Amino acid sequence: MYGSATTTLKTPAATPQGTDRPMHRMTFRMLFMGSVFACALASPGPAPAAEAEADTPERVLVPFNPGWQLTPDRFDPYLLAQDIASATDVTSPAASTPTDTPVAQLEGSVKSEARPNYALPAVEIIGFNFLLNRFNYHFIDKPVYDTSLQTIRDNLSAKWVVDTDPFAVNQFMHPYQGSVYFGLARSSGLDYWKSLGYTFGGSLIWEIAGETGPPSINDFVTTGLGGTFLGEPLFRMANLLLEHGGDTPGFWRETGAAAISPPLGFNRLAFGDRFRAVFQSHNPATYSYVRFGWNKIDDALDGIVGQTVKRDTATVDFHMSYGLPGKNGYRYTRPFDYFDFDFTATTANVFENIMSRGLLIGKEYTAGDNYRSIWGLYGSYDYISPQTFRVSSTAVSFGTTAQWWISDNVALLGTALAGVGYGAAGTIHGQGERNYHYGATPQALLSLRLLLGERVNVDLTARSYYVSDVASTEDRGTERIFRGDAAFTMRIHGPHALTLKYNASRRDARYPDIPNTLQTVRTVSLLYTYYFGDARFGAVEWREAGER
Repeated sequence: MYGSATTTLKTPAATPQGTDRPMHRMTFRMLFMGSVFACALASPGPAPAAEAEADTPERVLVPFNPGWQLTPDRFDPYLLAQDIASATDVTSPAASTPTDTPVAQLEGSVKSEARPNYALPAVEIIGFNFLLNRFNYHFIDKPVYDTSLQTIRDNLSAKWVVDTDPFAVNQFMHPYQGSVYFGLARSSGLDYWKSLGYTFGGSLIWEIAGETGPPSINDFVTTGLGGTFLGEPLFRMANLLLEHGGDTPGFWRETGAAAISPPLGFNRLAFGDRFRAVFQSHNPATYSYVRFGWNKIDDALDGIVGQTVKRDTATVDFHMSYGLPGKNGYRYTRPFDYFDFDFTATTANVFENIMSRGLLIGKEYTAGDNYRSIWGLYGSYDYISPQTFRVSSTAVSFGTTAQWWISDNVALLGTALAGVGYGAAGTIHGQGERNYHYGATPQALLSLRLLLGERVNVDLTARSYYVSDVASTEDRGTERIFRGDAAFTMRIHGPHALTLKYNASRRDARYPDIPNTLQTVRTVSLLYTYYFGDARFGAVEWREAGER
């Protein structure tokens, strides 16, 4: 029935689907990848050493405090949230003056920084691959992970293929695995581009020596590129949490940073003062919130097979925009000095979406007194999985992100991107276990946020993906995916707000040997929203008082 908690969608004809490996295998693998590093949180680290003279402006040495002797107020989650809010408020006078920020104060007190270590991440990546292989051998699939010198020799001469692992393994677990490689290199003092090389190196080692099957092209792309596009936002968010903790980040900040970026937490604890330097954010303008609430599927149509959907689910969203344009003195000289990160989980399918996009190479530009923008080459990783279908892409795009003050209290913020990636989508029955289709994926994004003073904002986002038959093992069909969101938010008091959100997802699949397929899911959500330090929903104020 329409109003029931679960509904079986009936269709005129059913097409057999492939059989994925049991989902618990993917869960075990994900838990292990984090637990290799999370075990370091069980004990405090060594005492901090004395500070010395600084020789580089990029990283700040912050002594480690495991938190066992913190005062009770440092453990109060509400006070912690307020601390984050005050440190990231983009509209406060303190935030607009770099010399008054906590970052600048830390820079003035720093005396030393460790040099980048090139050998350590190589050793750590090899060790991580070995431990992951042994875990998978004992708990996931012995034949697949029963590697030997002979399988390594075979893979060195084998032809690269597109593998048949389940969608979540290829499109989420491999990018997350790549983010671990990337995080190990970044937290050892290496910059983005050098860490990118280590990520591809770790992926290559895994493809040759981590599994018995032939090396996989799609895994190499999603682990190497997707891992960095996901890993850099995780690395920066973890460091931002530490950076605003002052000279001695407390227990909750250290734990939170390790949860966001386990490789960072591991290196900070395992190697003492050597890697406790905090990455300098240069005080970006940020906009972040968390939402909790209820989803109801308003309409669902499935044109392939009968599927059961949960119409009523609980949901949690997290969003962060980092490096918003218009901040006086902030420059875009490093990859991901601007990025957007979104994560949504529901009780229906756990990971509803994980999306990350950031400016790889670009610069600022202005148009008049009321317009500030950045433009250039962006990198993105998207994983979107409504209950009836899914799409994922690792891509590069050209585009722009801008803010325009329409009037004294009304602003329009937006991003427009167009590019191409390597993506996967669908629920079709392919070869082996695959029930999705790979291919070169042209894609586009348009995101707008209208701010009406400090009380109301309206968000509109549209994403489009075309998973083609180019660079695909199945050159017989295509997938067109559209996802649109509209959200109306009203601030109730301080950081507290209510949000009404509407989401529509659509899949149009066309293959010569099966009927054309149309799947749609439309969802209405009522959400409580908590904002971290954004008095004006992320609007950056660069105008002088007399110009408003």
